[in-house]
Amino acid sequence: MSRAVSRKQGPDRRSGQQPSGRWQRANAARTRVHHRVAALRRDAVHKLTTTLAGEYGTLVVEDLHIAGMVKNRRLARAISDAGFGEIRRQLAYKTEWKGGRLVVAGRWFASSKTCSGCGAVKAKLALSERTYTCTACGLIVDRDLNAALNLASLVKQTVAGSGPETPNGRGADRKTPPAGAGGWETSTPHRAPPGSDGDLRPAMDGSLRNTETQ
Repeated sequence: MSRAVSRKQGPDRRSGQQPSGRWQRANAARTRVHHRVAALRRDAVHKLTTTLAGEYGTLVVEDLHIAGMVKNRRLARAISDAGFGEIRRQLAYKTEWKGGRLVVAGRWFASSKTCSGCGAVKAKLALSERTYTCTACGLIVDRDLNAALNLASLVKQTVAGSGPETPNGRGADRKTPPAGAGGWETSTPHRAPPGSDGDLRPAMDGSLRNTETQ
């Protein structure tokens, strides 16, 4: 769509040139595509984070150096499209809603270089090595699976000695109130406190009428 727009006669501020009708139609079509793609990505991220926060009591994310990762010109577009920051932001408040917790692994935690079997740490691990091979114990495992196992062991070390872990988000004993997430839910009626702006009706015979926030 962008290539089609570039072939049309567009606006020019320096010369005062007005865009042609074909350029305006092509630009409108491109804008619709951009809005649709953005909506699909936003919907996919919300569904992913809601599912994760609802099924698991403890989630682990890594504090990645995104600014340094996007300097790789071959991976910059894919990394930017992934939306790591938005996924972490949504997991932070949705785990509170579900009664779970979010554990953030440190930026220097060697999740990929550490062997999940014996704990040996490699000095260097190229990005092209998709299979982790440990020279100490001979373990051969997928690189991403090895990192996931190390993150899981990190959670077990953190949880140990601090009480039982929540089996899943829905099984929590305490649920974060809607106000803690940045606003009241519109579908839930709430009792207005006395003397507040939400108390629309005055007290009659010492009793306070209940009001609902719309």
